Amino acid sequence: MRAPQNRAGRRVTINDLAAHLGMSKSTVSRAMNGYADISESTRKRVASTAQKLGYQPLSHAQAIRTGRVRALALVLQMDEPDRHNPFLQEFLMGACETASGFGWTVTVSTATSNADMQNVLGRLVDERKADGFILPRTEVKDARISLLQARGVPHVLFGRTEHGVPTAQQKSSWYDILGEAAMCSAVTRLAGLGHERIGYVGSTANFNYTHLRREGFKAGLAAAGLTYDAALLREGARTREEGAEEVHALMRLERPPTGVVFATDMAALGGYDALSDLGLQVGRDVSVIGYDGVPEADYVRPGLTTYHVDTRKAGARLAELLIRQIRGESPETLREVSDAILVERQSDGPPALRPDQLAEKIKNTQ
Repeated sequence: MRAPQNRAGRRVTINDLAAHLGMSKSTVSRAMNGYADISESTRKRVASTAQKLGYQPLSHAQAIRTGRVRALALVLQMDEPDRHNPFLQEFLMGACETASGFGWTVTVSTATSNADMQNVLGRLVDERKADGFILPRTEVKDARISLLQARGVPHVLFGRTEHGVPTAQQKSSWYDILGEAAMCSAVTRLAGLGHERIGYVGSTANFNYTHLRREGFKAGLAAAGLTYDAALLREGARTREEGAEEVHALMRLERPPTGVVFATDMAALGGYDALSDLGLQVGRDVSVIGYDGVPEADYVRPGLTTYHVDTRKAGARLAELLIRQIRGESPETLREVSDAILVERQSDGPPALRPDQLAEKIKNTQ
């Protein structure tokens, strides 16, 4: 790859950049390398001007001088059912754009299993392919965190661990969406529409968000003054097929729910399939609310009411938090949460039938 050149045909140097900015070479160098004595506004001005002029530091020389390769890493697990999630592109765009603004790159690798994930992470650390790691899909007890903490490698979580209450020994930064708040809001929304029997379809137990969203559902029942019934709570649905299976189970109850809240949109779309099989109309016979904001939610009929997650923003925030940690900020001070945004469509509304009437309708259509 040819180095960027100025109008005279030679490579743009740090001296050119310093002269253009009216700063000393030392100040520009320290700004490019993230030293704490350089203000954030100066750093951004230097980075922006460097990008406009086409200046790029010689990576091998910089790595020798600073011990950094100016790269972030993300390892994707390819045996996950949502590995082709359309959000991945937006997430990577956010991370890459932000890293590029700092003069960094993002390296993406893959693993085929939990065991392979440990091997890949260890290899990338040993080979110094990255200065830190973004860890998506956090688990309650996450082996990736243990490995990176033991090796003293910076990392940032897309999510939380330990049911949202990490131990004092955990030195991780994170960015997360308050899925528990969204689940609580979904329940109170249905209760406000007149639903008194509300079901819940959650995800698999190893993921931390599963526990947080389930507790949010229970908090919503309490806030609405509704009694918790364990029979209305189903778990383990990550795919469309699993969502359909759990909704079939809910609808077989003697008093089925007239509204169902889903921890993920994919499971909710499976709920559409199950309700159609039973001769029921989404939004009239049974109200449905999802979470994630997948594109399909706008195309099904009726459109799925859901809580949208801005994954591009998530990727951007994670990249910045990780770079700041690598540059010396304490991980415990780099923890942020954000809200999912309600997108109202036509899949929820006032109940047309009581639970006993709904059960009778299901029985008559079979």
